[in-house]
Amino acid sequence: MFDALAERFESAWKKLRGQDKISSANIQDALKDVRRALLEADVNLQVVKQFIADVETRAQGAEVVSGVNPGQQFIKVVYDELAALMGESNQPLAQAEAAPTIVLMAGLQGAGKTTATAKLALHLRKEKRSTLMVAADVYRPAAIDQLKTLGKQIDIPVFELGANISPVEIARQGVEKAKAEGFDTVLIDTAGRLQIDEAMMGELVQIKDTVQPHEILLVVDAMIGQEAANLTKSFNDAVGITGAILTKMDGDARGGAALSIRQVSGQPIKFIGTGEKVEALQPFYPDRMASRILGMGDVLTLVEKAQEAVDLSDAVQMQEKILTAQFDFDDFLKQTRLMKSMGSLAGMVKLIPGLGNKIKAEHLEEGEARLKIAESAIKSMTLEERRNPDLLASTPSRRRRIARGSGLKEDDVSSLVTDFQKMRTLMQQLGSGQMGFPGMGGMNPFGGMGGMNPFGDMGGMGGMGGGNPMGNPMGQMPAPGFRGYNNPNAAKKKKKPGKKKKGFSDL
Repeated sequence: MFDALAERFESAWKKLRGQDKISSANIQDALKDVRRALLEADVNLQVVKQFIADVETRAQGAEVVSGVNPGQQFIKVVYDELAALMGESNQPLAQAEAAPTIVLMAGLQGAGKTTATAKLALHLRKEKRSTLMVAADVYRPAAIDQLKTLGKQIDIPVFELGANISPVEIARQGVEKAKAEGFDTVLIDTAGRLQIDEAMMGELVQIKDTVQPHEILLVVDAMIGQEAANLTKSFNDAVGITGAILTKMDGDARGGAALSIRQVSGQPIKFIGTGEKVEALQPFYPDRMASRILGMGDVLTLVEKAQEAVDLSDAVQMQEKILTAQFDFDDFLKQTRLMKSMGSLAGMVKLIPGLGNKIKAEHLEEGEARLKIAESAIKSMTLEERRNPDLLASTPSRRRRIARGSGLKEDDVSSLVTDFQKMRTLMQQLGSGQMGFPGMGGMNPFGGMGGMNPFGDMGGMGGMGGGNPMGNPMGQMPAPGFRGYNNPNAAKKKKKPGKKKKGFSDL
């Protein structure tokens, strides 16, 4: 959602190239670009004015440090101010000394409040906190059924008394049940408001007075832009919220909500929704978000995703199979599904420093499509063929059968098998150091992707830091990847007239 904002900031840095220091004269053009970027991102006007003033005050006259140019210094100033604007540090969810911790969920209709309640419950379970969800939205049709369905999906209990009981009474009894059964946390899903009206606000205040919540979280749709900040302030003035959950951050929103809420309402963003799946909820870290906005990636979030998805014992076994060239199609399928569990290709690429704005969306979409094709072919293989890819390399009839079963062309299957064989050889050489590259990295979830690696060929991103538990997730696989990204085989291929048929090695 911050792509346009990042591009605007990039043009601002260019204005300071070749300067000896940041001065009142040479900073003005860069500040204009930053101001324009924020306004186009739908950031609140007063927030923009204050932000520009703060940046100008901090940046003017800064001396050039050895090895650091003014453009880099200006980026650092903007980064610090962005992080401060959004709250500087993560604000975790409260935890009461005497269980249960009571969390009241509020928001307008359509913001994704009920889904956010289930997402938060799942997130809390990862933190080893037992949760009871309370269905107190008796006005929206099927709201109670929706929460019950989500509860079954994630195996979290739901307390409900139907749609004919007062929401205040439902909330009260829900909290009593949580106390009686020893739950750590109770999440109360209240009715969404079509608008900020006194009657509905009064009911929310009644629930608050009855159950005395430790947290009141306002669920806000990021798509409404700077109005999100005004909405948060209105709810805070009327009810007294303690934080916000910003949903639909994976959509086409321009980012104004994330940059405005804290400054306008005085309340922090505590979580962000990054997709429709119930797992797509992340704690909000202002410094990490500032890094994403400036196109510097977010390695910490990427590593956390990998840690959640990767089992250490499986990673050790996978590394051994890679080093001995025993990596098979079953392993490839497992790695592909592991990567999917971490999110979309586009979402992960944006977390990698230096790549967020370098890869075109159509290339990422093509990579996703080719992985689906490969998965379709593998599912049409027998168990023996999956575990022994050499059988397919030597038996054309097997490849024809797989093509028919998967709805692919025989050439597609042949290309898949050929690339897989080359990839296994290359992985063994890389892992053993025969080609002068570092080892695979024990927890590298992308380690076994080779020639069909959608991140393949993005060499040069190596060395993400000594503490990176993923090893080197991207820089160790210079196998054929996206076309045009340092493909080591590109110079060897001769162009032929006519339209070239795309194979798996083209990705």
